[in-house]
Amino acid sequence: MVEYDFSGRTAVVTGGARGIGKAIAARLLRGGASVSLWDMDSGKLEETATELGGKVHTAAVDITSDAAVDAAAASVEREFGRLDIFVNSAGISGPIETTWQYDVAEWRKVIDIDLTGTFLCCRAAIPYMLRNDYGRIVNIASIAGKEGNPKAAAYSSAKAGVIGLTKALGKELAETGVTVNCITPAAVKTDIFDQITQAHIDFMLSKIPMKRFGLVEEIANLVAWLSSEDCSFSTGGVFDCSGGRATY
Repeated sequence: MVEYDFSGRTAVVTGGARGIGKAIAARLLRGGASVSLWDMDSGKLEETATELGGKVHTAAVDITSDAAVDAAAASVEREFGRLDIFVNSAGISGPIETTWQYDVAEWRKVIDIDLTGTFLCCRAAIPYMLRNDYGRIVNIASIAGKEGNPKAAAYSSAKAGVIGLTKALGKELAETGVTVNCITPAAVKTDIFDQITQAHIDFMLSKIPMKRFGLVEEIANLVAWLSSEDCSFSTGGVFDCSGGRATY
């Protein structure tokens, strides 16, 4: 396994208390980074911070609130003195329902967390990175954002929005030291499976040529490269991690 040196770097990982976010935090910590875990579940945050060890800061953050996100970003700089890496991993799947039967309040909730939350976090992080002429932003999108999953219109739309946001930001920041990329995983077995039906889980598996779900560690490995200094000529990029489901 390739190891990256994150010594002296500070990273924020949203949704960092569990699942993909937790695995990403562990990978960055192993490389020597200081890591701030953001999540809504304060109890789980503290449990994860204790389990991970290392230089860990936690913040219970509602990423749909610009004031909360701005305050949390400021707390990271106070704690560690800088902000170099930002990984937007927080998200929800929402109900499994046809578009014409989708509850409007649930639609707005998914869009607010998965898309607007990512926007607010990028908006808060970038000024800190520009001051140092260095930064790495990695957004966790989804294969659903490329292909559109049936009965998951809100999730698919939000993740397509994250892809578009990544491309726009990559171009806006192309002449700075800040890169912005995203990953489009196929299904990775985490707690989010508790929110969806077995029929939908079986559907997602049937679409993956490797005939298995992804591992959180596999996502974390790709994030590690995108967060490193080695990733210096890729920005606005969309990186597949889908077991062969997406080849474009």
